[in-house]
Amino acid sequence: MSLVEGSGGRFEVTVDGKLLFSKAALERFPAYQEIPKLIFEASA
Repeated sequence: MSLVEGSGGRFEVTVDGKLLFSKAALERFPAYQEIPKLIFEASA
């Protein structure tokens, strides 16, 4: 896992090239524990 600096206020989470969360697409910040849950589900 690594942090990649972006621009324009984007917040995106990808795992193995697969986009799991995009603040720009959903127009919101992630809910509490949403990111760990998405990462866990992607690794299953």
